[in-house]
Amino acid sequence: MAQDFWASSGYRLLAREEGRLQVTDAWLAHVLRREELVPPEEAGPRERTLHARLLEAPRSAVRAADLALLEDPDARDNWTHFLAFRDRLLAAPGLEDAYAALFQGETATPPVFIDLLAQLIVRDLLEGDADPWLARAGELFFRLQRVSTESGRVLAADAASIEMYAESGGFGNVGRLLRGQGTPLPEVRIDVMSDENGPFYFLRDELHSFVLDMTPGTKGAAALARMLERWVARMCGVRVAIEPVERIDDPRWRWHVGLDAESTAILNALYRGEAVEPPRLERLLLLFRLEFADPADASGSARGLPVYLGLACRGDRTLRMKPQNLLSNLPLSGSGSGALR
Repeated sequence: MAQDFWASSGYRLLAREEGRLQVTDAWLAHVLRREELVPPEEAGPRERTLHARLLEAPRSAVRAADLALLEDPDARDNWTHFLAFRDRLLAAPGLEDAYAALFQGETATPPVFIDLLAQLIVRDLLEGDADPWLARAGELFFRLQRVSTESGRVLAADAASIEMYAESGGFGNVGRLLRGQGTPLPEVRIDVMSDENGPFYFLRDELHSFVLDMTPGTKGAAALARMLERWVARMCGVRVAIEPVERIDDPRWRWHVGLDAESTAILNALYRGEAVEPPRLERLLLLFRLEFADPADASGSARGLPVYLGLACRGDRTLRMKPQNLLSNLPLSGSGSGALR
């Protein structure tokens, strides 16, 4: 049996019904204990009372008039967003449906909640699987990465972990205190994942301290392809095969999906035959070829043709993958049998 991981997501507190993840009171209470929602020391009594009431009964109704009485305007905004998010989850047939609905029209859902839902879905896709490569690749679905492309390698490190280690030596608030006092701190290693150290991922999963080598042809790139296949199967209800490719040299190129805003813009320009400056083109880190297992699952214009996927970093070398782009931009015929189709 695979070890549990990403426990802070509250995955084990969810239920399942007809293949969908279901919100429970225990999971909602878990979310209410996150630092974003726990009232700070300076919070007023009304906010503390509201938080305590929701911990006791997470589904209880909260009137707009009650929110208007909260002492701090930022607190009113935070609770308004959380309650709207909670109500979306409770109204949906399943957590996956609620996630998909967030991108149908305008949404004011804070990114932290969107990332939490993506994490829970990816965690479920990995249930019972002890492959650290897949788990580390899965982090790209919900955590910002910082990318290095030196020496021809594409290395992705967790951006928040890099920042924390730089500030505190990897020892949290205590490390910041010691560093502020000039106390030398031991070097904290952020290892590039390998077959030798990979099994330790499940002992360090909440530290997000492994660098993923996503260079085309590596196990990291292949693992990301496998996770994208699983995501499409769950969220779009179709089976696909996805493989990394070094370039798009295909006269049949008719359809592509950028997995982030930057790759979308670059692929659009290349498809139109426009010149892309080398520094910007270098940001296009990975390309994938997607093929439908059943050609009938593709729309008419794309049937029988591959779909190319792109992944790119921004000018500041950060990478924010948007897996939701696959829900809205794949050329699907609507004939799939998945739960969300």
